[in-house]
This record gives sequence, structure tokens and C-alpha cells, in this order.
Amino acid sequence: MSQAAEGKPDQPSMLERAEEIQQQIQHISGRDWQLWSIGILIMLVVTAGLAALILPNMVWSQRVMHIEMSYLPQLFFGLISLILLVNIYLLGQKFTLNTTRRALIRELVLNERLESLSLIDPLTQLLNRRAMNEFIPREVARANRLGAGLTFLTIDVDKFRAINTKFGSLEGDMLLTDFGKMLKLIFRGGDMVFRQGGDEFLILMPDTTEDQADNPLQRLLRMVADWNQNNKKEYELSFSWGVAAYVTGTGVEDVLRAVDRKMYQKKHNLAPTF
Repeated sequence: MSQAAEGKPDQPSMLERAEEIQQQIQHISGRDWQLWSIGILIMLVVTAGLAALILPNMVWSQRVMHIEMSYLPQLFFGLISLILLVNIYLLGQKFTLNTTRRALIRELVLNERLESLSLIDPLTQLLNRRAMNEFIPREVARANRLGAGLTFLTIDVDKFRAINTKFGSLEGDMLLTDFGKMLKLIFRGGDMVFRQGGDEFLILMPDTTEDQADNPLQRLLRMVADWNQNNKKEYELSFSWGVAAYVTGTGVEDVLRAVDRKMYQKKHNLAPTF
């Protein structure tokens, strides 16, 4: 490794950079309050100065105030100059803060978009494997903490390799895209649909038992049957699946192995083993 590479600092991740931007925006908001405080303080000083000039000359028994006329031009010139300079300073600082805030917000939005794109499979627009590694541990921790239901459903498109070989990769991509759309239509907004890779998909269903997972699965089977009937392809779309509920306190790998085993048994018509 070269010295230049060794001396180069590590670039912060998008998540770390987003936190830095949010802290900077909070700091700018604090500067806003400082500017308002300065403005209020100047108003108080000017008011106090006028009061110090006027009050000593006020006599309750008299209705006329006596003020040295020779001091009035200098007084008003000084006050106007002070107010003008303070306003110029405050407006300049406000413009700088607003410009910096807009730049930080644009960078934050861009980072969030890039982060979102990095978690999305470009073909099916479903969550990808990287998203699996991020979201599954979070949902498992939530299930452990609340004792809530959590069910995994894994799906594998039948004979996809043969379809891809016979009809071409474009047809295979179209098939996966259509199937991804079906998955997004069938499952709830709170469910997470991942493309694990190739023709393999994983659906994470929070607050769902294994029995409850059968309802969307049956709807998906009906939707696939309708797709076959309406498209009249030279092949039929079908899929195999496995369902397993997460058991509180167990590892994520255990439940993933369980759903994969059930899907393999269904795909190859094997008797279930326990």
C-alpha cells in the first residue's frame, strides 16, 4: 500500500455524514437565535439610551421637556448609524446562514436518496440483500423486545434458469419485474419484500403468525394464475415457497435455514423432516 493511500483519511459513510449535516443544521438554528438575541439587545440598548436622555428632563409638574438641542444631531446620527450597521450585519449573517442551511439540506436529501438507491434492487425495485442485512436484525430485535410475531416467507421462481436460457435474458428480466410488482401489490406496507438474488425472494412480515401468512400467499397464487391466463406465454409462471415463524431468542440464521429447508422440500416434493 502506498504512503498516499495510508495517509488518506477514511471517508465517512452516508449515515455518518447525514448525522454530521443534521448537527450542523442544529448549530445554524442556534446561530439564528443568537442573531435574534443581538437584535433584541440592540433594541433594548437604544431604548435605554433614549430613556436615560428623556427621563432626567421630565418633571411631573411641567408639561414641557428640556433637552439640550446641541446634542440632538450627534445623538440621532449615532443612533441611525448604529441601527444601520447592526441591520447590515444581521442581514449579512442571516443570508450566510440561509445559504449554508440550503446547501446542507440539499446534501442531506442527496445522501438520503443515494442511501435509498443503495438498498433497492434496480430491476425489481424491491429491497436488496444489503437491505436484508440492515432491516432483518432490527425487526428481530423488535420481536425479541416486544414478544411480537415475526414470520419469514421465502419464494423461488420455478424453472427460471430454463426460461431464461430458452427465451433470453430480456424475457427473464421481464418475468422478474412482473413478479416483483405482484409481490408489492400483495403484501402490506409494513411487510418487507427483498430480492435475495436471481429468482429468490424473501418477505419479512412483522406482527404476523405463520397461519396468518397463508392469506397473502393464497392471494399471490391467484394473481400468478391470472397472470398466466392473461399473458398466454409459452411457459407458465410458478413458484415454490417456505414459511417459518421466528422463535423469540433464537438466531436469524436458524429461521432462514428453516424457511429454505421448507422451500426445498416443497420444490422437490420431499416429505417434511423435523
